[in-house]
Amino acid sequence: MLTRRQFITKAGGLSAAFLGLQRITFAGLGDGSTGMLTCSGYGKLVPDPARIFDLPKGFRYEVIAKIGERLDDGFYLPGDPDGMAAFPTGDGRIALVCNHELSSGETDKGPFGPKNELLANFDSDAIYDLGFGRAPQLGGTTTIIYNPKTGKKELHYLSLVGTDRNCAGGATPWNTWITCEESNLSAGGLIEQQHGYNFEVPVSTTPQQFKAVPLKAMGRFRHEAIAVEPKSGIVYQTEDMGDGLIYRFIPNHPGELHKGGKLQALAIQGQPSRDTRNWTENQTPTLPQSKLFDVTWVDIEDVESPDDNLRYQGFQKGAARFARGEGMWYGNREVYFACTNGGAARRGQIFRYLPSPYEGTAKELDKPGRLELFIESTDQNLLKNCDNLTIASNGNIYICEDADETCKIVGITPEGKLFDFAHNAYTGSELAGACFSPDGETLFVNIQGNGQTLAINGPWARFQG
Repeated sequence: MLTRRQFITKAGGLSAAFLGLQRITFAGLGDGSTGMLTCSGYGKLVPDPARIFDLPKGFRYEVIAKIGERLDDGFYLPGDPDGMAAFPTGDGRIALVCNHELSSGETDKGPFGPKNELLANFDSDAIYDLGFGRAPQLGGTTTIIYNPKTGKKELHYLSLVGTDRNCAGGATPWNTWITCEESNLSAGGLIEQQHGYNFEVPVSTTPQQFKAVPLKAMGRFRHEAIAVEPKSGIVYQTEDMGDGLIYRFIPNHPGELHKGGKLQALAIQGQPSRDTRNWTENQTPTLPQSKLFDVTWVDIEDVESPDDNLRYQGFQKGAARFARGEGMWYGNREVYFACTNGGAARRGQIFRYLPSPYEGTAKELDKPGRLELFIESTDQNLLKNCDNLTIASNGNIYICEDADETCKIVGITPEGKLFDFAHNAYTGSELAGACFSPDGETLFVNIQGNGQTLAINGPWARFQG
């Protein structure tokens, strides 16, 4: 079995995959086609008799978690599962840490019951925002211990609670999960705390109620996802706003995010306050695809941002503007991130950032990091509103769609060919949290509206490019 670190290294094939995408641009050809190439992948999708999830022949899913189930610690499984990651436990099992994008008041989907009757059973000191005992924030994380040999979960517990709208996040090289609040709630009324922070969740094979401690130095804004550069420990962050920024956090002590650091925002050299969204109503020139731009980073002050103005501060200082930064992934010394409604069609963009070999030091001025717009979707039938993304051991990319209609998992080969891998044909729910097990044999994904987590297995070696 691969360790997490080995898997991240092996997943560097994503770089080659996106290089292939550059050869099949998403621009129209003038004859009504998009210019995108497709392949058979694993074959046509087979309608699911259970009306949950369509997959290619030979693949099967198991629903390993569903909203409302009683957890092993006595609480209820919360709804709205979102971002997640799988970690090796060292004994052949897998720890799957999953976000739940809930807020106060959503007690029908919360962990404590419809009247929060189980709230007293959770350590109140571990809850970030108790809402004065009357309106606790219900976002947070659960942890599943999954046995790939049996295909069954063995343990399921509530690992963090009291946060607001935990959307995505990211795994760290030191095997923890960073859960991100897509929120800008301010304290007042029944809200005890400021929201809009990241929180770190350890991995444990025994039920634990981890104390929710905000990583305030990483900035207060509507967080979406993070990716960590293993060598330096620098954390890159997306902001889920139509005029959001891309941030990096340089920790004072790599791997110890709670000890503070410096927050900065990405800017394109020679093009201060560049608008990368390519929206037609904007007057700025279109940002071209397949072109590398040198970047610089501007310092962000007053990072706890009581007025939720970090993106305005950064833009005024020259930082680039992005259209709803969402999913983010690191591999092969590169960072990839999706902007869900970027592009003229507002169907999504994917960017690639190549860190400087001297990232985060004074020497990076001599050899700066570089940014590239890899793809910009114009055909919603092939790819729409890209969000979370992950990578298989054979280099194929799997992208979750997030749109107000039925959504798919779209695969992309290292040669740049697209194929449909899965389809949520039965509800209008977004798909979220796609991630592979450390050995690459199981793909986990959430159907958010259904409140379901699926484990997908099948003949991965059968792929036809």
